[in-house]
Amino acid sequence: MLEKTLEKLIFLSRWLLAPLYVGLVAALLFLAVKFVQQFIETVPHALGASESEAILIVLTLIDIVLVANLLLMVIFSGYENFVSKIDVGDHPDRPSWMGRLDMSKLKLRLIGSIVAISAIEVLKAFMNVARVSDRDLAWLVGIHVMFVVSGVLLALMDRIAPTAEHD
Repeated sequence: MLEKTLEKLIFLSRWLLAPLYVGLVAALLFLAVKFVQQFIETVPHALGASESEAILIVLTLIDIVLVANLLLMVIFSGYENFVSKIDVGDHPDRPSWMGRLDMSKLKLRLIGSIVAISAIEVLKAFMNVARVSDRDLAWLVGIHVMFVVSGVLLALMDRIAPTAEHD
């Protein structure tokens, strides 16, 4: 009896994560607002901007979108993997990966997104090289390389893990 009650309590505790996912939805809304704000601030200057300044503006917007995509993947996958399945039926807009992105695949997508975001930051720094010190640029490149190596190691571990389970 005690064991059943304890197991039921532990199983129900997954719902403590639900408010955290609602908070991430609010963070997604915040990113949407920041995207619009950034867009409105930069559009008036876009016509007079140099080519490199225009590219920096676009890279900044892409950066925000990549972080928002990353956040959405975490919200959907985390909620479905840890709290409850999201029942949208056969809605035509349901993402194809929804319900099939386990934590292993999510880790790889997360690190892939982080590498892409990091690459954009490095590219922005290279394009702004007059304003970025060599030391800061070296740190950005070093951190980016660390993310790439981490991604490769995670992918290797993921590939090796199923083989090790069958041995």
